Amino acid sequence: MTFYDHTVQRIDGTPVSMGECRGTALLIVNVASECGFTPQYAGLEALHRKYQHRGFAVLGFPCNQFGAQEPGTEAQIAEFCSRSYDVTFPLFAKVDVNGAQASPLFEFLKAEQPGALGTKAIKWNFTKFLVGRDGAVLRRYASATTPAEIDADVAALVTAADRTPASA
Repeated sequence: MTFYDHTVQRIDGTPVSMGECRGTALLIVNVASECGFTPQYAGLEALHRKYQHRGFAVLGFPCNQFGAQEPGTEAQIAEFCSRSYDVTFPLFAKVDVNGAQASPLFEFLKAEQPGALGTKAIKWNFTKFLVGRDGAVLRRYASATTPAEIDADVAALVTAADRTPASA
Protein backbone atom coordinates (compact mmCIF):
# COMPACT_ATOMS: atom_id res chain seq x y z
CA MET A 1 0.00 0.00 0.00
CA THR A 2 1.26 3.49 -0.84
CA PHE A 3 0.55 6.84 0.74
CA TYR A 4 -1.93 7.61 -2.03
CA ASP A 5 -3.99 4.47 -1.33
CA HIS A 6 -5.26 5.88 1.98
CA THR A 7 -8.67 7.47 2.43
CA VAL A 8 -9.41 9.75 5.38
CA GLN A 9 -12.38 11.78 6.56
CA ARG A 10 -12.43 15.56 6.30
CA ILE A 11 -13.49 17.38 9.45
CA ASP A 12 -17.00 17.63 7.95
CA GLY A 13 -17.09 13.83 7.59
CA THR A 14 -16.67 13.59 3.83
CA PRO A 15 -14.13 11.04 2.62
CA VAL A 16 -11.05 12.13 0.70
CA SER A 17 -8.41 10.01 -0.95
CA MET A 18 -4.81 10.96 -0.32
CA GLY A 19 -4.51 10.36 -4.06
CA GLU A 20 -6.01 13.83 -4.45
CA CYS A 21 -2.76 15.15 -2.92
CA ARG A 22 -0.59 13.59 -5.62
CA GLY A 23 1.98 16.16 -6.72
CA THR A 24 1.69 18.20 -3.51
CA ALA A 25 4.29 18.21 -0.73
CA LEU A 26 2.63 17.81 2.66
CA LEU A 27 3.25 18.32 6.34
CA ILE A 28 0.90 15.99 8.23
CA VAL A 29 0.38 16.82 11.90
CA ASN A 30 -1.64 15.32 14.77
CA VAL A 31 -3.07 18.42 16.42
CA ALA A 32 -4.91 19.27 19.64
CA SER A 33 -6.67 22.40 20.87
CA GLU A 34 -5.72 22.25 24.55
CA CYS A 35 -2.04 21.30 24.35
CA GLY A 36 1.04 23.25 25.33
CA PHE A 37 2.04 23.01 21.66
CA THR A 38 -1.30 24.39 20.40
CA PRO A 39 0.28 27.79 19.58
CA GLN A 40 2.09 25.92 16.78
CA TYR A 41 -1.15 26.30 14.83
CA ALA A 42 0.03 29.85 14.02
CA GLY A 43 3.33 28.59 12.60
CA LEU A 44 1.66 25.75 10.72
CA GLU A 45 -0.73 28.23 9.14
CA ALA A 46 2.19 30.53 8.25
CA LEU A 47 4.00 27.64 6.51
CA HIS A 48 0.82 26.67 4.67
CA ARG A 49 0.22 30.21 3.43
CA LYS A 50 3.88 30.80 2.53
CA TYR A 51 4.21 27.70 0.33
CA GLN A 52 0.69 26.70 -0.75
CA HIS A 53 1.11 28.38 -4.13
CA ARG A 54 4.24 26.30 -4.71
CA GLY A 55 2.55 22.92 -4.26
CA PHE A 56 2.63 22.50 -0.46
CA ALA A 57 -0.07 21.98 2.16
CA VAL A 58 -0.35 21.34 5.88
CA LEU A 59 -2.90 18.68 6.85
CA GLY A 60 -4.15 18.69 10.46
CA PHE A 61 -5.53 15.57 12.15
CA PRO A 62 -7.04 16.24 15.59
CA CYS A 63 -6.20 13.60 18.17
CA ASN A 64 -7.48 13.15 21.72
CA GLN A 65 -5.08 10.37 22.77
CA PHE A 66 -2.59 12.51 24.68
CA GLY A 67 -3.90 13.99 27.91
CA ALA A 68 -7.42 14.28 26.45
CA GLN A 69 -6.29 17.59 24.93
CA GLU A 70 -8.72 17.46 21.99
CA PRO A 71 -12.05 16.80 23.71
CA GLY A 72 -14.34 18.75 21.36
CA THR A 73 -16.46 17.66 18.45
CA GLU A 74 -15.23 18.16 14.91
CA ALA A 75 -17.44 21.26 14.61
CA GLN A 76 -15.97 22.70 17.82
CA ILE A 77 -12.43 21.95 16.65
CA ALA A 78 -13.01 23.62 13.28
CA GLU A 79 -14.52 26.68 14.97
CA PHE A 80 -11.64 26.93 17.47
CA CYS A 81 -9.00 26.68 14.74
CA SER A 82 -10.71 29.28 12.59
CA ARG A 83 -11.42 31.71 15.44
CA SER A 84 -8.17 31.34 17.37
CA TYR A 85 -5.60 30.84 14.59
CA ASP A 86 -7.36 31.71 11.31
CA VAL A 87 -6.52 28.21 10.07
CA THR A 88 -7.11 27.73 6.36
CA PHE A 89 -5.19 24.48 5.91
CA PRO A 90 -7.31 21.31 5.68
CA LEU A 91 -8.47 19.72 8.92
CA PHE A 92 -9.67 16.16 9.20
CA ALA A 93 -11.86 14.11 11.52
CA LYS A 94 -10.41 13.11 14.87
CA VAL A 95 -8.11 10.11 14.71
CA ASP A 96 -6.18 7.82 16.98
CA VAL A 97 -2.51 7.73 16.03
CA ASN A 98 -1.50 4.82 18.30
CA GLY A 99 -3.13 1.61 19.45
CA ALA A 100 -5.67 -0.82 18.07
CA GLN A 101 -7.85 1.93 16.58
CA ALA A 102 -4.98 3.90 15.03
CA SER A 103 -5.65 5.50 11.67
CA PRO A 104 -4.21 3.38 8.85
CA LEU A 105 -2.66 6.58 7.45
CA PHE A 106 -0.76 7.18 10.70
CA GLU A 107 0.25 3.51 10.87
CA PHE A 108 1.74 3.97 7.40
CA LEU A 109 3.51 7.23 8.32
CA LYS A 110 4.99 5.69 11.48
CA ALA A 111 6.21 2.61 9.60
CA GLU A 112 7.87 4.77 6.95
CA GLN A 113 9.51 7.16 9.44
CA PRO A 114 9.97 5.64 12.90
CA GLY A 115 10.85 7.91 15.78
CA ALA A 116 13.88 7.95 18.05
CA LEU A 117 15.53 4.56 18.53
CA GLY A 118 13.21 3.08 15.92
CA THR A 119 10.05 3.47 17.98
CA LYS A 120 6.91 3.68 15.91
CA ALA A 121 4.61 5.11 18.58
CA ILE A 122 3.81 8.79 18.44
CA LYS A 123 4.71 10.30 21.78
CA TRP A 124 2.54 13.44 21.85
CA ASN A 125 0.44 15.95 19.95
CA PHE A 126 2.02 17.94 17.13
CA THR A 127 4.25 15.17 15.79
CA LYS A 128 4.85 16.07 12.15
CA PHE A 129 5.57 14.07 8.99
CA LEU A 130 6.96 15.64 5.81
CA VAL A 131 5.72 13.90 2.67
CA GLY A 132 7.19 14.55 -0.78
CA ARG A 133 5.21 15.25 -3.92
CA ASP A 134 5.68 11.59 -4.86
CA GLY A 135 4.11 10.30 -1.63
CA ALA A 136 7.44 9.35 -0.01
CA VAL A 137 7.50 10.00 3.75
CA LEU A 138 10.71 11.99 4.01
CA ARG A 139 11.03 13.06 7.63
CA ARG A 140 9.43 12.87 11.06
CA TYR A 141 9.63 15.75 13.53
CA ALA A 142 9.05 15.71 17.28
CA SER A 143 6.30 17.73 18.92
CA ALA A 144 8.76 20.34 20.18
CA THR A 145 10.08 21.01 16.66
CA THR A 146 8.43 24.25 15.63
CA PRO A 147 7.07 24.97 12.17
CA ALA A 148 9.72 27.71 11.85
CA GLU A 149 12.40 25.05 12.31
CA ILE A 150 10.84 23.03 9.48
CA ASP A 151 10.64 25.98 7.08
CA ALA A 152 14.06 25.31 5.51
CA ASP A 153 13.12 21.68 4.78
CA VAL A 154 9.86 22.76 3.15
CA ALA A 155 11.63 25.48 1.16
CA ALA A 156 14.21 22.98 -0.10
CA LEU A 157 11.48 20.51 -1.04
CA VAL A 158 9.40 22.98 -3.04
CA THR A 159 12.49 24.60 -4.59
CA ALA A 160 13.76 21.20 -5.77
CA ALA A 161 10.36 20.55 -7.32
CA ASP A 162 10.40 23.98 -8.96
CA ARG A 163 13.68 23.02 -10.71
CA THR A 164 12.38 19.65 -11.93
CA PRO A 165 11.45 19.85 -15.61
CA ALA A 166 7.85 19.02 -16.40
CA SER A 167 7.22 15.61 -17.96
CA ALA A 168 6.51 15.66 -21.66
